[in-house]
Amino acid sequence: MRPVPGSQQGLRIRKMDVFTATLVHISVYSEHLSEGFSQKTPLATSVVERWHVAPGVKRINIREEEVQGTLFLPPGPGPYPGVLDLWGAGGGLIEYRSALLASHGFASMALDYFGPKERRWQDVDFSYFEKAYQILNNHPVVQKDHLAVLGLSFGSIITLGIVAYSKVIKPQCCVCVNGSHLIPFDKSLFEVFEDMKKNIDKLHVNKENQVIHRDIFSTPSNPPVKVDVGRIKCPLLLVTAGDDQAVPAVESAEDIEMMMEKAGNRHLLEVLTYPGAGHLIEPPYSPHFCATNFNLQLINQRVVMLWGGQTKPHAYAQEDAWNKTLAFLSKHLYNSILH
Repeated sequence: MRPVPGSQQGLRIRKMDVFTATLVHISVYSEHLSEGFSQKTPLATSVVERWHVAPGVKRINIREEEVQGTLFLPPGPGPYPGVLDLWGAGGGLIEYRSALLASHGFASMALDYFGPKERRWQDVDFSYFEKAYQILNNHPVVQKDHLAVLGLSFGSIITLGIVAYSKVIKPQCCVCVNGSHLIPFDKSLFEVFEDMKKNIDKLHVNKENQVIHRDIFSTPSNPPVKVDVGRIKCPLLLVTAGDDQAVPAVESAEDIEMMMEKAGNRHLLEVLTYPGAGHLIEPPYSPHFCATNFNLQLINQRVVMLWGGQTKPHAYAQEDAWNKTLAFLSKHLYNSILH
């Protein structure tokens, strides 16, 4: 799926109410059309309901110890392995991935760590994520000490930092989608963004006035400091896109692999690389958006961010990566329960 030619630029479809279906209208026409659908009469039309929750999935608001999030629980008494679900720097509480994970048997907590406005970036440090991890780990329906951390984009930067350095967060596995170790998270959000601002001059725009963000990261061979991934003690799945214009995910994964080889923990690493895919590798069947409106925290401006990717390979990446992510989580969370 992709936006209709001529539609408003910069929009991104995201499911905000996971307990209602998304209606997808599928129509067949007598010839190939790229525009003007509303003026044509289809030969046949069908409506498909797309759901993000299975029957019986429960949604619980989490407001504990300053932590804000949403916990989705699979049907039944449990206990279930848990997933701490971290989205990127766009902020807000994004629930549809956790709802899907709960529909596949994982107790998943979507964590809000950029908002609300009254929470200062200085206050969002290791302890915030450690509290969230403990809330999930201590929930009565969650299988204690059978947790994973899943991050996308900036959420992957957080994931690599907390898994490498935290004395509290000890997951059975973790998944990073288009992230990087080149900007270490080991203090607070405020300090991470202050470090990133040192490279603000590397932000540039293309001829369509779309912001290309990937060059703000230092090169793997010459960063001032990077996450010591040699400290990671659990299986790690890296999902990377060959046309990512926001993060140098492929180059970062190659360097992570070399660092882990040198540290002796390369056997814990699995890397999936998708040529032609863009930065926003979401759950399958999410439309591909090459560029969208985005509140860029670094400069405190609303811009059009270039994410990259071509529609067909990106769609394939979303479906394949999701299935392999579920298999990875099942292997390391459910199998460990059975053992």
